[in-house]
Amino acid sequence: MEDDVLIKLLSVDPSNYEDAPLEGIRRLLSKFSGKEIPRGAPLDTSKIESIRMGTTVATNALLERKGQDIALVVTKGFKDCLEIGNQSRPNIFDLAIRKPEVLYKRVVEIDERVTLEDYAEDPERHETGAEPVDEAGKDAELVRGLSGEAVRILKRPSEEKIKAQLQGVYDSGLRSVAVCLMHGYTYPHHEALVGKLARDIGFEHVSLSHELMPMIKLVPRATSACADAYLTPAIKKYIKGFEAGFEGGLGTESVKKEKGAKGARCEFMQSDGGLVDVDIFSGLRAILSGPAGGVVGYALTSYDPETRIPVIGFDMGGTSTDVSRYGSGRYDHVFETTTAGVTIQSPQLDINTVAAGGGSRLFFRNGLFVVGPESASAHPGPACYRKGGPLTITDANLFLGRLLPDFFPKIFGTNEDE
Repeated sequence: MEDDVLIKLLSVDPSNYEDAPLEGIRRLLSKFSGKEIPRGAPLDTSKIESIRMGTTVATNALLERKGQDIALVVTKGFKDCLEIGNQSRPNIFDLAIRKPEVLYKRVVEIDERVTLEDYAEDPERHETGAEPVDEAGKDAELVRGLSGEAVRILKRPSEEKIKAQLQGVYDSGLRSVAVCLMHGYTYPHHEALVGKLARDIGFEHVSLSHELMPMIKLVPRATSACADAYLTPAIKKYIKGFEAGFEGGLGTESVKKEKGAKGARCEFMQSDGGLVDVDIFSGLRAILSGPAGGVVGYALTSYDPETRIPVIGFDMGGTSTDVSRYGSGRYDHVFETTTAGVTIQSPQLDINTVAAGGGSRLFFRNGLFVVGPESASAHPGPACYRKGGPLTITDANLFLGRLLPDFFPKIFGTNEDE
């Protein structure tokens, strides 16, 4: 059996390569094929069976607020629902409370309304009978929703009016839209109609809340749809650049091709610890993509099912440190989390993230030493990377003798050999 081959690269090094995973694969193929593949040349996918990746593109875009400009489509009368939020006070004694900014640039209010017919809190409630939503006629006023509840349609939306509203959004330059309507989790028809019209107009990305997470609660459903519309274009842009480095592309569809260069299978890690094909990887499910890979990795290598001793995961990167626990032989999932001020409904591994990594910058402010949350990233990186970067935790550890340069790979400096 071949020995494992380890390659260490800086995750961002624009003066030497455009994409670190692509560069790593190029070096591996060069090593095993016995001939040097020049940088920038498309890689031969016939020698690759599959690629599995995790990425922090979505996390970083959310933390740094560098996603796509989006519009939110919501039921008339609820345009401020995300501005108001759920009125929770995370730091109740904080004197300088800063509300996180909303992710959208514009709100469109659709004149539509459905309501639940019965009171859900009363255990002895009367349950109204109604035909299932897909079997009832298109003019039925009372239908049974996907959750089994009776739904009364108070106001049907006008297609012409929606088209005019969405066209105005499109003409303003926005190309990504999030749709979240009242009770859309149980009666998705109005959301689906808005989605169809938006795609017909030419929006590049449309996030429908009932497709992403058909759960009760308007506010988390709306923030989830916004997060998906905000982050998915950034993910797609990254994937497009990554795929361009391979002959025939990547993903299931590229492997099915009858003519020309066939592609290779490529799967991305989702926040819940599962793998998904590159073609259907979305921003909402990618927020903990990178850290989730770490949890799955240490669960498979460090946990002993016989002793059943729980394992603590400590994953320190350049910008953040991720802490998690694995015990009892199964992954711990949470279904509602707040990341960078955005509450998201989506299955995720239970990981706590602190904005302190090896690249966290050191400051001297008002007579105090301060760490982060600003990061030097991998480019220019800490001062000891010799790229003119700022002082960071890594530099402090090096100065204190906790890092031994002899044990580091020779990948630093202008020629990647120091």
